[in-house]
Amino acid sequence: MLGLGCERGTPPAEVLVLANEALTAAGIGGAELAAIASIDSRGEEAAILAVAAHFAVPAVFFDAVRLEQETPRLKNPSAIVFTRVGCHGVAESAALAAIGADAELVLGKIKSAHATAAIARIGLQKA
Repeated sequence: MLGLGCERGTPPAEVLVLANEALTAAGIGGAELAAIASIDSRGEEAAILAVAAHFAVPAVFFDAVRLEQETPRLKNPSAIVFTRVGCHGVAESAALAAIGADAELVLGKIKSAHATAAIARIGLQKA
């Protein structure tokens, strides 16, 4: 699951480059993505929708209250992000929320000039 966050009006090309960097860093191919996840206030953001279209996966969105529930599992919680959108992280939180309780971050938040990306997957079962 690829979680994305971005400032309003971020060029789609910037977010797509960041998404590809995240996939490469995590050793995951675009064909392995199930969806793109973000905060609901970016539900109509062209850059987020363009990345989802590029990888031919749905975009899913969560409100800040739901994303805030993921704070204990974040690698990079941010007080600044909390003051802006009401949760301590968008990319990491959205990636985790989209999978659920069994999710683990395989790539913590990485940044470009105007966007963030993170990757989560279903955690490995413990014997």
